[in-house]
Amino acid sequence: MTWSFTESAAAFRAAAAEHLAAEPVRNTAVLTLMDTAGRLGWWAEPDGGVTGVLVVSPPGEPSLGAMTEEAARALAAEGLPGGERPTAVRGETAAVEAYAEATGRPWAPVARMRLFRLGELTPPDPAPEGRARVATGADVPLVAEWTKEFARAIGDEPAEDYTGFVTERISEERLWLWEGPDGRPVSMAAVSRTIGGQARVHLVHTRPAERGRGYAAGVTEAVSRAALDAGTERVLLFTDLANPTSNALYRRLGYRPVTDHLTVTFTD
Repeated sequence: MTWSFTESAAAFRAAAAEHLAAEPVRNTAVLTLMDTAGRLGWWAEPDGGVTGVLVVSPPGEPSLGAMTEEAARALAAEGLPGGERPTAVRGETAAVEAYAEATGRPWAPVARMRLFRLGELTPPDPAPEGRARVATGADVPLVAEWTKEFARAIGDEPAEDYTGFVTERISEERLWLWEGPDGRPVSMAAVSRTIGGQARVHLVHTRPAERGRGYAAGVTEAVSRAALDAGTERVLLFTDLANPTSNALYRRLGYRPVTDHLTVTFTD
C-alpha cells in the first residue's frame, strides 16, 4: 500500500478513475480542483485498487478526498513529495483528524463544514417577495463588493478586487440575484461549473439589513433549479456547522447531509 503523486491530471484520472466514479459526491473538491492543482495523489491497496485521493493546491495545502483513516495516517507518515510541510489541510473530518494526529505536529480546527446533496428541490414556503434573475454585466461592481462582504462574513481575508472572479460567473450565467419588491438586488447565489455531472452552489449572501425575509432561500432555490434544468445530475453545497440558520434553510429546500468536513491549521 502506498501513496503515488503526479502533476498530470490525465495520469491522475487514469489511476483513480474507478474511485472517483464510485464516490463523486465525497470527492467533489478533488474533481473541482484537479485540473488546476499543483499536485495530485492516490492511495492504492495491495490489489491495486485506489481507496483515497487528494489534491494539493497553491499555497501547498492538501484537500483530502474520500479516503480511509489508514490512508490518511500513511500520508502523514510518508509526507508529501519534496518534504513539504503544509500549513493547513481540509477534507472529511475523520480523515483530517487522523492525518493531523499522525503528523505529531500541533494543530487546531479552524472550520467545520457539512456537505449537502440536493434531493427533491422544494420551493420556499411562504415564497419571499420579489423575484430571481440572472446577473448581468451591469451587476459586476455590486456583486464584486458583495463578494468582499461574503469573504469577511466567513472569516476569510478578502481579495483586493473580485471583478474577474465575478465576471467569469456572470458571463457564464452561473450567478443569480434576488430582487426585492422594489426591484433592488438584495441577495445572491452562484453555482460552479458542472464537472463529472455535479455542481456546487456557493456565494450565498444577503446584505445584513435585508436578512430574515427569505431572500437567501429564494435565490438558492433559483440557482439550484437552474443547475438541474441545465442537466446537472448532482447539486451540492457546503454549510458552516456553526450557522444553524443556513443549515436549516438548506434542509427545507431539499438538501440532505452527506458528510462533515474539517479544516485544520498547524501551529508550529
